[in-house]
Amino acid sequence: MAKKFLYFIAFCIVLVISGRIAYELFQDELAEIALVPSAAFAPVKPLEANAYEDPALWYSRPGIGVSDPARWQPAYAGDRGVLPTPADPKQNFAVFFVHPTSYLNRATWNAPLENGGDPEAERIARIYLRGMASPFNAASEIWAPRYRQATMGAFLTDQPEGKQAINAAYADVREAYRYFLSSLAPDTPIVLAGHSQGALHLKRLLAEEVRDSAAAPRLVAAYLIGWPVSLEHDLSVIGFPPCISPGQTGCLISWSSFAEPADPAAVLEAYATTPALDGDAPGTSPMLCSNPLTGLVGGNAPASANLGTLVPEDSMEKGELRPGLVPARCDKRGLLLIGPPPEMGSYVLPGNNYHVYDLPLFWANTKADVIGRAEAWQKSR
Repeated sequence: MAKKFLYFIAFCIVLVISGRIAYELFQDELAEIALVPSAAFAPVKPLEANAYEDPALWYSRPGIGVSDPARWQPAYAGDRGVLPTPADPKQNFAVFFVHPTSYLNRATWNAPLENGGDPEAERIARIYLRGMASPFNAASEIWAPRYRQATMGAFLTDQPEGKQAINAAYADVREAYRYFLSSLAPDTPIVLAGHSQGALHLKRLLAEEVRDSAAAPRLVAAYLIGWPVSLEHDLSVIGFPPCISPGQTGCLISWSSFAEPADPAAVLEAYATTPALDGDAPGTSPMLCSNPLTGLVGGNAPASANLGTLVPEDSMEKGELRPGLVPARCDKRGLLLIGPPPEMGSYVLPGNNYHVYDLPLFWANTKADVIGRAEAWQKSR
């Protein structure tokens, strides 16, 4: 497992929840003790094939209304002060969004769904959706499932229980995707998006469910943010190419953000030894680095190209868009460098790792990117 990479993520989630615990308390050993379940893995019963017909298993889906976290619209901080951002006319495409890890409980290896689930994990998941799924809110439909996500500790251990928990979480995501697909008109273009654990599950979903399927030609783009995608060891298995131009469709977008000076040593070490989709370790081969300010792979773009960064309040529940805040430059390792550390809040990780802010840093550009690709898909048909 990508232990050191995910220790950073563990730090982040704990800090999002507590907001008061110092980084130095979360050394590797303490994180493992605090977060890895001590109980034996209890096999997770597969969901019924029609389980996702239940609206209670979705954070976002058509019909939820104003309480839908993915439909949240931030304010815009411009020359005239902070103003509401007008909602865009809905575009004809559907988004399937998988949220990152919000469950830290050591009681079980997978988050519960029954009886409303774990209250704190549910609260944090909704906050994540407000900041990370909302860039896709020009879509005519957004679907974001609740799923029995693997607890954070599952990523911090080499025990087989960790892999079993991740597999169980993926099985729920797969069932949710199948229901999502069955609920759409057969010609509706689709966008897949996720962050961290969500992006990990989508990598596998693309390889096992989307590639060579009837839905494959409908893929506008897949946004696999905050999880490494190996150019050499993942792409051939996924079966879709990287997006190398803004108008390209049926392609992948991925980045992991660091301010400078960046110290990604632990992340790169973990990446080098973690099995990729082809079963091999990527070694020192580069990750896919999409530049969210240009829509290209690699390259350099100034801060003036940034249409709006979602700068959150410390609670992470609200925020405002600020244009021109950070640039974006891909380095040869596949990291996205964003210049000097911007003030984004309390949850920047060691090494200037801006993992939790991967999507908020480029909120407005991501929104423009997905709208542009959806329009290009429609024109190509």
